[in-house]
Amino acid sequence: MIDFKSTLKIALKSLEVNKMRSALTSLGIIIGIAAVIAMMAIGAGTTKKVQDNIESMGSNLLTIRSAAAKTGGISMGIGSKPTLSVKDSEAIKNSVRGIEAVAPIMNSTRQTMYGNQNWSTTVYGVTTDYLYVKNYEIEVGRGFNKDDDNNAAKIAIIGSTVASELFGDVNPIDKTIRIGNIPFKVIGTLVSKGAQGPMDQDDLILIPLTTAQRKVFGTDFPGSVSQIIVKASSVEESATAQSDITQILRLRHNLGKTQENDFEIRNNAEFQEKMKSTISMISTFIVIVAFISLIVGGIGVMNIMLVSVTERTKEIGIRMAIGARASDIRLQFLTEAVTLTLIGGLIGIVVGIFAALIFSLISKMPVVFTFFPIILSFGFSGLVGIGFGFYPAYKASLLNPIDALRYE
Repeated sequence: MIDFKSTLKIALKSLEVNKMRSALTSLGIIIGIAAVIAMMAIGAGTTKKVQDNIESMGSNLLTIRSAAAKTGGISMGIGSKPTLSVKDSEAIKNSVRGIEAVAPIMNSTRQTMYGNQNWSTTVYGVTTDYLYVKNYEIEVGRGFNKDDDNNAAKIAIIGSTVASELFGDVNPIDKTIRIGNIPFKVIGTLVSKGAQGPMDQDDLILIPLTTAQRKVFGTDFPGSVSQIIVKASSVEESATAQSDITQILRLRHNLGKTQENDFEIRNNAEFQEKMKSTISMISTFIVIVAFISLIVGGIGVMNIMLVSVTERTKEIGIRMAIGARASDIRLQFLTEAVTLTLIGGLIGIVVGIFAALIFSLISKMPVVFTFFPIILSFGFSGLVGIGFGFYPAYKASLLNPIDALRYE
């Protein structure tokens, strides 16, 4: 009967005798496992960060923008041709399937002032649905109501960046700021949402849409807006809503079958899926490279074990001479290989976790640890030990006891 306890003791003793060689042999396993753990944690954290950022901008959103105007054959960029209107947004709200809210917008960069402080920011003319559509929340004060929009009230809600730049530690509620030369009373501040890529989601001022149209931006096309943002009921409904919006706007804008759309629709759900897919591909590639390093480490284990068999030929002969079977010899060397890779796997897991945490501290990116990659990596390190330790163990078990005893 095989005594696993004794075999394990012999394996550990053999590894202890050759500490440096054992450590160098495990290095490939340690690096491979650490890379797998770290990259899967970083990949999961990055995916979560992207998803959170997109959701903070508003989930299941369809952003409709005016087409690009052309001057002398040169495109002036999306949004330069005023083709969208408040009436378009009302038609979408009343006719499109699978949507929850619609928010028409006018926006432009303006210089704002309070006392001797000034700050250049983006001013948005919005309706009462905007906060819901874009997932903004009021931190202090209140939001807009229908009377504010109907009366073109000169009131504003400011983001945390604007509040910090203009007011510092002063409470901005009921204070008067100037947008250009027009005074606005601050009625609310927004809960901070942080940055979305290069865009600071807190660097903005909201004012009623009618106020923006009549008193701040002005327009040669009454009722025109820069964008219309539509919140779909779900990711699945967003495709249906996009199709309906396209048909409605083409009909309203009197576009013939051969004419191009004079608007553009951007689907956040599609963007989110593309980002997830890209991150997943990158993470998968890195994990494959990490597993390749594990295999390379396994080859190193096999080479060292073959050397060990050669060095310990006489020991093998003595064990066989006093009654050890071929299966005992195989088990001994296989146990040494598996023990070596499992120890390397455990060290690699610890190193991988610390590497991911250090990356998170330096880059300010989140990391997400789950049990699956840790268990998978540890199990794979054991399989590497079995896979690459079997041949040396098998070779050792084939030695002739008499020849082994004569070996010098």
